[in-house]
Amino acid sequence: MLRALIILAISLTTPAWAETRVPGSQAEISMGFTPVVKRAAPAVVNIYARRIVNVRSSPFAGDPFFQNLFNNFGVPQQRVQNSLGSGVILSEDGIVVSNYHVVGEATDIRVVLKDRREFEAKVLLSDEESDLAILRMQDAPSLPALTLRDSDTVEVGELVLAIGNPFGVGQTVSSGIVSGLARSGTSTGNARGYFIQTDAPINPGNSGGALVDINGQLIGINTSILSRSGGSNGIGFAIPSALVAQFVAQAKAGNTEFQRPWAGLGGQSVTADMVEGLGLDRPGGIIISQVHPDSPFAKAGILPGDVITQVDGLPVNTPAEMIFRMSVKGLGQEVKLTYFRDGNRDAMPIRLIAPPNQPPRNETTTGNRSAIPGMTLSTVNPAVIAEYDLPLTAEGVVVDEPGQVGARAGLRQGDILLSINDLLPETSDEASQILRDARNRLALEIQRGTRRLTMRFRL
Repeated sequence: MLRALIILAISLTTPAWAETRVPGSQAEISMGFTPVVKRAAPAVVNIYARRIVNVRSSPFAGDPFFQNLFNNFGVPQQRVQNSLGSGVILSEDGIVVSNYHVVGEATDIRVVLKDRREFEAKVLLSDEESDLAILRMQDAPSLPALTLRDSDTVEVGELVLAIGNPFGVGQTVSSGIVSGLARSGTSTGNARGYFIQTDAPINPGNSGGALVDINGQLIGINTSILSRSGGSNGIGFAIPSALVAQFVAQAKAGNTEFQRPWAGLGGQSVTADMVEGLGLDRPGGIIISQVHPDSPFAKAGILPGDVITQVDGLPVNTPAEMIFRMSVKGLGQEVKLTYFRDGNRDAMPIRLIAPPNQPPRNETTTGNRSAIPGMTLSTVNPAVIAEYDLPLTAEGVVVDEPGQVGARAGLRQGDILLSINDLLPETSDEASQILRDARNRLALEIQRGTRRLTMRFRL
């Protein structure tokens, strides 16, 4: 069973790597990690967050059968939900990084330092997919802060410390090693992507805490564990510091949402049985199956069948790894792409862009005379495709919000309206007009993920 917990990081600097040596005396051995902890621990904080959520009280709650049939039964009621986690101070002026699942959508956030001082904080930027959030402490004086080490310099076998507040018992330090890199095949709670794996014990409450090296530099934010019992079994994951650095940069630039470069590609990892047919000498890279015509990769000349192997000289073996490399680089930057075509290796520069909002999404809400009033629709474009993770071939109109009537009819956010009464709307305005003109009957053909559904109603 996957139990999600996460930790965070700071701004990126790459100090020189200290010389590794064997302790020279019994005194040095007895000190252990004490000097590292003294440097790093003051910059790791406890975070208490409170949010108000709407819940429904149902007499069928807890019933293994009826609770799923009547999960929307009952009157919604507001309830206060508390969460406990950790965070890392990234700058002396009070920038803190933590997990989205700790502070996301919180109405009240309190940060407690190791010396027991407390400060209110507000979220500057958060992203559920990466499970990261950047906060600023209010009216905080000069604070201890960690420096970020470039996570691309981390190697398997390095000694690391995990610092956080497991189970709410207070700040705790645990030690281990980096046991794996480029863990991109694992989805951990809200977070998807690319992780550092460690065997340093990580438990609930460590979310948002620090993973530091033996010099006290931040290399990752602890985010989750693989566990059947809920406790650490020696497989924990941390979000690399390189991505945290990009979050901090965007927060300082005034962004409230994390902006990822758009690839506009579809593909899969190259496996052993593909190697001979692709003219490669070993498995590795991503074979491209689809390229959106507005993608910067398409404009640079990438075609279906090409195998992308490196971004800026670093290997990419899964789509998640490539998106990570692009996200770390940032919008507007240029990366060097290495790829194979017909067994020949080549390279080209790619300028990273946001998904284009063309044609305009033209968000439209249907009126009271519509067959489905109160529904919000948008014209599908690359920005909409990226927002809802739609197929690259998606066209037409997407449901932003089904509204009360649409939800009762079975529509969901992200549904693509392929046809309405056998008419094919190309824009949100066309779809709104067709719904307004509908009489007596309504037939909808929708695409939901990989499925196509037909809905018929009498008006």
